[in-house]
Amino acid sequence: MSSTIYRAAVIGLGRMGSTFDDEIRQGGQFFMPYCHAPSYVASPHTELIAGVDPHAEQGKIFADRWGLSQRQIYADYKEMLEKERPDFVSVCTTARHRAVIMQDAINAGVKAIWAEKPFTISLAEADDVIDLANRKGVAVAVNCSRRYNAFFTEARRMVDQGELGEILQITAYAQCALSHSGSHAIDAMRFLVNGDVEWVFGEMESDAKAAGDEDLMGSGYLAFENGVRGFLRTTPTGAAPWEFDLIGTEGRVRSLAQGMETHYYRWVPGGLRDQGVPAQAPFPLPISVPSMGLAAIDDLIHCIETGTQPRCSADDGRKALEIAIAMRESHRQGGRRVDLPLADRSLRILSSGITHDAVPARIRKAQAVRA
Repeated sequence: MSSTIYRAAVIGLGRMGSTFDDEIRQGGQFFMPYCHAPSYVASPHTELIAGVDPHAEQGKIFADRWGLSQRQIYADYKEMLEKERPDFVSVCTTARHRAVIMQDAINAGVKAIWAEKPFTISLAEADDVIDLANRKGVAVAVNCSRRYNAFFTEARRMVDQGELGEILQITAYAQCALSHSGSHAIDAMRFLVNGDVEWVFGEMESDAKAAGDEDLMGSGYLAFENGVRGFLRTTPTGAAPWEFDLIGTEGRVRSLAQGMETHYYRWVPGGLRDQGVPAQAPFPLPISVPSMGLAAIDDLIHCIETGTQPRCSADDGRKALEIAIAMRESHRQGGRRVDLPLADRSLRILSSGITHDAVPARIRKAQAVRA
């Protein structure tokens, strides 16, 4: 990595853009710094030079929290792009506007984009952003952050090096809407098995929900091109909050209780007729637990300097959305198998994160408390 200091700006100064880390008191699936502004401030390779938000209250909080002057806070992201000429742009706005902002940032000459999830609302939007980024040579990463979690990357290393044998099954439990937070679960499944989904079956929470474009809960069966089979449940999961179960012929890794525990099982002698029995063994802990935000920044810098794709690329973000839509389409078609890629690129899911997005979530919560 070169000694270049990259100039970074954040568009959308809410929780993920600025203050999410201040809420976290335990690790598990989060290792600090995690969200965008604190990661840029902590990285020795970046300088936070601007923030953008149409809400003045958000801008003031951001400036005070990260030591910026009011001259570095903008209401209009196009004005910021023109005046500041950042190398990095984080897009932490509502998903409703994310695709247009990313395209404008690419055309303005940024070197890299670190976008929140879901990547876009529709497949057509995703296609347009990716096509433009590829033509302009701009690295675009999507913050499906488990790819930057040391425990998940260690499990993936075990897969890649054959320590779990042939991978057979991946199961995920994540009570959430399929697009907004479900993108995390879907992407983690793809990451852990190192494969793309060829076809799905899906069952949504109701026929009425499946008939519309609003975000929704559901369950699905995922068939990967490498032979792995997956099951995803985003309807209520009870005593299995955000858990992943990765099963191979020679071993098994389970991430439990929102990442607070990681279990590893492998065959040992014994059992019925001495055929062996799976027993828990120490999970091979990484030698260090790096910040997830710093890992994402380092990954993007590597992409800028080598022309490679990010660990969680724009295409990965598009595929997470496409799988969620395909599951819903399966329900719409009476539970039929749906093959990927989807031909109809106008299909979309209105991420639950855009609900009431005319007013930032932080301000809505404050107003509710005052009421």
